[in-house]
Amino acid sequence: MATDKKAVKRPRKKPSARTTTVYAPVELATPERRRTLGGLRVGDLLSIVGAAVAAFALAVILTTQIAPITGGIAFFIVWYLLFVSTYALLVSLDDSRTFVVDRVVAVVITSIATLLFSILIFVITFVIGRGSEALPFVNFYIDDMQSAGPLDPLSVGGVGHAILGSLIQISIALVITIPLGIAAAVYLNEINSRFSRFVRTIVEAMTALPSIVAGLFIFATAILMFGVPKSGIAASLAISVMMLPIMIRSADVVLRLVPQTLKEASIGLGASQWRTAWTVVLPTSRSGLTTSIILATARGIGETSPVLLTSGFTAALNVNPLADPMVSLPLAIFQFVKSPEPSMIARGFGTAAVLMVVVLTLFVVARWVGSMTPERAARGRIRREKIVTSIVSLFATARSAVEARVNATRSKELP
Repeated sequence: MATDKKAVKRPRKKPSARTTTVYAPVELATPERRRTLGGLRVGDLLSIVGAAVAAFALAVILTTQIAPITGGIAFFIVWYLLFVSTYALLVSLDDSRTFVVDRVVAVVITSIATLLFSILIFVITFVIGRGSEALPFVNFYIDDMQSAGPLDPLSVGGVGHAILGSLIQISIALVITIPLGIAAAVYLNEINSRFSRFVRTIVEAMTALPSIVAGLFIFATAILMFGVPKSGIAASLAISVMMLPIMIRSADVVLRLVPQTLKEASIGLGASQWRTAWTVVLPTSRSGLTTSIILATARGIGETSPVLLTSGFTAALNVNPLADPMVSLPLAIFQFVKSPEPSMIARGFGTAAVLMVVVLTLFVVARWVGSMTPERAARGRIRREKIVTSIVSLFATARSAVEARVNATRSKELP
């Protein structure tokens, strides 16, 4: 019996009262302002200039009307404090506290760097300007003062003996200091014992050792006790005493930066501790060790007091560091500027300019040597091999071409 399927009708809902949906107003989120830690905007430049001008006016009023202050340094300090305060106030009108702190710290650091750079430029310019009368003469760089007196013109005499003496003394000091300094730094990093901590304390204390004390130490021990004459070797020993703490401390800091994973990998491959230090730690920190050598050289090459006590003074050229006095550039500067004669004072400032050039040259050479990492040395070796190979192939090609022409000429001449 078939049954008819009837569609089931669902009852409809009664229409309810019409409702309206009310949406709450949504506040559009304002994008957060990003802090800029670098660069200079137009608004920042205007704030700096406005703060500087306002601080200058306030400083003039304060130092002349309210609290009279004499002296340019005092006025500069008052102006700078007012400048920083005014700049912070101007920046705080539009930015948050964090942004104000960032900008104020950036201005303070930039101003300090600018001040130091300006002082350096002033010193270099002043020294070269005062010594410009002696620098154009060629004899100033190659002659000595044996045949020149205080009243002689600048065309007579020079500081060639002082230049050579400084190079000899600093070379001997580097030969003594570099092995001892690097060995002591490696010992302080690889050996952790009471004695190593004691040595580190002594090195840190010797960093602030007055130079005159180092000169007196070498004078009392090497010259008075062991009979070493006043000479270049005695001055080199005194310079080494001044250079050694700087060398050890800076090299110690550099060696600490070597990743511990490199040492563990070397030891895991079967290398001993000292072989790891020789083949892994020292090559990795090559550039940093070069920087420590530069710092030690800068400390030693400009010393005057130790050299004055240990090397003596002479106006003649002496290339033997084991006997007779040997003058250096700092000692020559000290002797020249003591004279009241304008020509001798000009020689002193010219010698100072030569000393700066010598130090700069040593720095450039040391930096170039330190930049020769193993990877860079390998690339340079591959480049040189390619150049040699190309030159050899070029000569081989030229030789084969010449031989081919000679053979062709002979074949034509034959009947």
